[in-house]
Amino acid sequence: MGQQQLLLIVLGVIIVGIAVVIGITLFTSHSTNSNRDGVTSDLINIASLARQYYNKPTAMGGGSNSFTGWDITTTGLSTTGSGTYVATVSAQSITLVGTGIQKGTDGTNNIQLTDYVSPAADSVVVNN
Repeated sequence: MGQQQLLLIVLGVIIVGIAVVIGITLFTSHSTNSNRDGVTSDLINIASLARQYYNKPTAMGGGSNSFTGWDITTTGLSTTGSGTYVATVSAQSITLVGTGIQKGTDGTNNIQLTDYVSPAADSVVVNN
């Protein structure tokens, strides 16, 4: 009777250990995906604000069909709960790089996405 109880206890500990490891893995995966979605959403929002600047006349504080003069710090979105954002501005395009707070797929570097913004559209590329 003692060996059977010991075997059931060991089996129970193994099952609980496996369940804990699976739970931690699922939580980490969800956190990474959630952070990637948050950074993507922020990049699209920032790109929208940049296009608004592009379309406004200079007299109204815009770029009058140019991104020149637009600054990400004026949006208040250079740092959010999802990550930090840096913009490289040229006359007809902006490159936005967002770095998240979670580790990416390589497990060593934080999530990083790049958004290439033009007057008509933008495209988000996942770097990590």
